[in-house]
Amino acid sequence: MSRSLLSKYKVQKDAFSVVSLHDPPDDMAFWLTKSPLERLEALELLRQIHYGQAAITGRLQRVLEIAKLEKS
Repeated sequence: MSRSLLSKYKVQKDAFSVVSLHDPPDDMAFWLTKSPLERLEALELLRQIHYGQAAITGRLQRVLEIAKLEKS
């Protein structure tokens, strides 16, 4: 998978549909047609959209805290 998927995908601004909230969703059927790699790529794309540049360059912080044990 590439480092930044945001440059690979574009928003299709001319595609639009209106559906009723009472209709059953077809999301599950769509994702079942995709390979596991395509699903992971979509998940990574959503992560990069949500976290921005920090998703690419950011790291998890390591925190160490030493607590004294109280003897009773």
